[in-house]
Amino acid sequence: MSTKKKILVFTDWYEPGFKAGGPIQSCRNFVAAMGDPFELAILTSDRDLGDLQPYPGVVTNEWTRTKDGHARIWYSATEKLTPATIRRLTDLVAPDYIYLNSLYSYRFTLIPLWLKFRGKLSGNVVIAPRGMLHAGALQFKSAKKKFFIKVLNAMGLPRKLVFHATDEQERKDIARYFPTAQKIAVLPNFPKMEAVEWKPLSKRPGELRCVFISRLAPKKNLLFLLTLLKQFPKDNILRLTLRGDIEDRNYWEKCLAAIDELPSHISVSYEGPVPNEAVMSVLQQHHLFVLPTLGENFGHAIFEAFLAGLPVLISDKTPWRELQQKKTGIDLPLESTAFDHGLRNFAAMDQETYNEWSGAAFEYAKTIQRDGSLKEAYKKNLFS
Repeated sequence: MSTKKKILVFTDWYEPGFKAGGPIQSCRNFVAAMGDPFELAILTSDRDLGDLQPYPGVVTNEWTRTKDGHARIWYSATEKLTPATIRRLTDLVAPDYIYLNSLYSYRFTLIPLWLKFRGKLSGNVVIAPRGMLHAGALQFKSAKKKFFIKVLNAMGLPRKLVFHATDEQERKDIARYFPTAQKIAVLPNFPKMEAVEWKPLSKRPGELRCVFISRLAPKKNLLFLLTLLKQFPKDNILRLTLRGDIEDRNYWEKCLAAIDELPSHISVSYEGPVPNEAVMSVLQQHHLFVLPTLGENFGHAIFEAFLAGLPVLISDKTPWRELQQKKTGIDLPLESTAFDHGLRNFAAMDQETYNEWSGAAFEYAKTIQRDGSLKEAYKKNLFS
């Protein structure tokens, strides 16, 4: 019999899903890292974000193993995931810890918390808001989110939970919205551990190939970038590739209208969402990763850009700061003039200068990967 302590992870989506972006990456990397010191089980849905059909070839409504073998996993049909089912499956796992990979999910956060409130679930509860308390996230569907926060506080649950913040800003957000929270542990997400070879791309001054990989939603601020490109110098050629799931159709229509207004030396192509296993290949076909986001608690695509040898041009609303000093990218306030100058700087780079920045980004990612202290920090601060 295993003597390892058990963690049951609740998450709306897991591999082979990829459309939900960061939360899937956060959970996958967590499982890969913590599957050794702990016995892991995952309870998730049987389909990707926005899909009406289950994943093809995935066994549903019974325990199987994840593809990497690090955990047991239960892919549940939505209609079958009732409070009674959640309680039954939790009792079968008998977890020492329950890890909630979301804040506002009805089935994968609210129901487990309600059952815990009623004394129906065993195990200490750790909850990861995943940036959902950030000002950039709360401005969308704010009434629903604030109602959830109000209910959670009224139940008195925050004082009984361990909150997982991924940076100091998220710690402040948690303390603000859950003032009775007794424990907030600040630990960054686990990075992607894929082994990658550095392959610098050919770069000529006046040419720039950019890539935007994220959900197409207002929070990611794509429309800001597209509007900015109207003023890009005519003696430059810029190509922008968009990869991500269309989460907000109305917002996407505005983006399409902005694309139609761009001058001929700017080309934009939308190529749909990109599966996790193809992200690195897509990144390595471009010079620069661009994300003027309104807020990220980690930004897995940003880290993967570094790993692919891409410098980044991002907002200052992420944990990735002071990048210019490292020559790994530029993090800027959301002002059009600042972002415009950032784009022009990268466009002007020659091969030698670009190689210096590309190599610095790659080495930065490898340094983060080599840091072995994070697993012990998780064990000490979240699961002990």
